[in-house]
Amino acid sequence: MPELPEVETVKAGIAPVMTGQLIAKAEVNRPDLRWPFPENMADRLTGRRVLGLRRRSKYILVDLDSAETLLIHLGMSGRILVSGAAQGAFYHPHPAPAKHDHVVLHMDGGARITFNDARRFGAMDLMPTAAQDDHWLIRDLGPEPLGNAFDETYLVARLKGRNTPIKSALLDQRIVAGLGNIYVCEVLFRAGIDPRRKAGQIAARRVASLVPLIRDVLHEAIAAGGSSLRDYRQSDGELGYFQHGFQVYDREGAPCVTPDCARPISRIVQSGRSSFFCAQCQR
Repeated sequence: MPELPEVETVKAGIAPVMTGQLIAKAEVNRPDLRWPFPENMADRLTGRRVLGLRRRSKYILVDLDSAETLLIHLGMSGRILVSGAAQGAFYHPHPAPAKHDHVVLHMDGGARITFNDARRFGAMDLMPTAAQDDHWLIRDLGPEPLGNAFDETYLVARLKGRNTPIKSALLDQRIVAGLGNIYVCEVLFRAGIDPRRKAGQIAARRVASLVPLIRDVLHEAIAAGGSSLRDYRQSDGELGYFQHGFQVYDREGAPCVTPDCARPISRIVQSGRSSFFCAQCQR
């Protein structure tokens, strides 16, 4: 599942060719993805001008001049590809329509924005922009990890007394929005904290140390274009490269990268998700 850096990378890739542009024509080629599309979605998008793009947690938000916002969730295999426009030094011509091109936005500047999703675990919805905080996918989200509301004082207070493992607590979108399995594993390794430790039993100073580490890992991943695992691609079709810098994630049995350690990385399953860690460096 794409996490915050992947979604941020895709948003940054499509924003230049969408912002300020008119959606000359919207094609919706099926009635649903993970959930049904909103009623008359193609008609409600066609002729609307894009005011700007934002990200909230793992969702891309496209603000329209109709006072509505298009919410996009990539799901496990969703891809947003740009064609007919230059991205950086490259120009990508329009490809032939593909089987899983479920939503296509033809921008008046000539660009085409295609949402392709082979497994159909992605989602799109339209909501009143003024009421976005009440949307059922957004209303219970915690603060953004790169925002000012997420700081040491907040995290220490939210984790105080919690009996859940620290790994699960950081994956709880009600505590902090956008973090996923990959980056939590990497953060906990840098912090030297065992993912099995109860969140409420970790000293406040160690909990506080997680905040700058979370920001560092996310910034590094965004700069690298995210992590390309399975289906994820950037909007120009290129891979992200942060996976080449993984210190623990997906490295079961490989030696720990900490100098003078070299203990094999362990893998356990927590709440149905793989946790990778060094049993010697993380306590």
